[in-house]
Amino acid sequence: MPLPEPAPRRHLHTRAVTYEGFLRDDGLWDIEGAMTDVKTYGFERSDGTDMPPGRPIHAMRIRLTVDETMTIRAVATSMDHTPFGECQQGNDPMQQMVGARLGPGWRQAIEKALGGVRGCTHLRELLFNMATAAYQTVFPWREQERRLAGVAPSQNTEPPYHLGRCIAWDVNGAVAARYYPQFAGRPLVRKTTRDPGPSST
Repeated sequence: MPLPEPAPRRHLHTRAVTYEGFLRDDGLWDIEGAMTDVKTYGFERSDGTDMPPGRPIHAMRIRLTVDETMTIRAVATSMDHTPFGECQQGNDPMQQMVGARLGPGWRQAIEKALGGVRGCTHLRELLFNMATAAYQTVFPWREQERRLAGVAPSQNTEPPYHLGRCIAWDVNGAVAARYYPQFAGRPLVRKTTRDPGPSST
């Protein structure tokens, strides 16, 4: 369903955010995030120079290389457009995320390493949802590989992380009954945190 028809209005700003996931030839995974901010009108920057309409104020990218355990093995960043030259100082601190794991505690790990003046606000914002993009990339593909190989789906003995954390994945709902009947309608008991963290399909 589309949104309701809006009131008369003028388009002023676009923030575009995209995430992509890649399986590398070496068996690792690249998760890339990109963000741009663009105005539809020109304005004078704080340094007195003119910013024409359509030129990005922010244009930033992050690449996380992760292994099968969702542990970050490498981080690469680029900041092609920033409002200040000093913003480039936000690149180097991103290396502190190497060794972190995309899963439970992900946001806390970002805040601990890059929070406040220790990092760039917009790179942090991009990082937050890269964990979800990673899980959407890795685990559905692994399940597809198992199906193509004729391997029966694994039987979960512990509820997956996303169960009970979304209206569609309510343990008392129809989706849980279809996909996880062993947990449907029962109190969730999680003994470990090894299960995927942020989200599922």
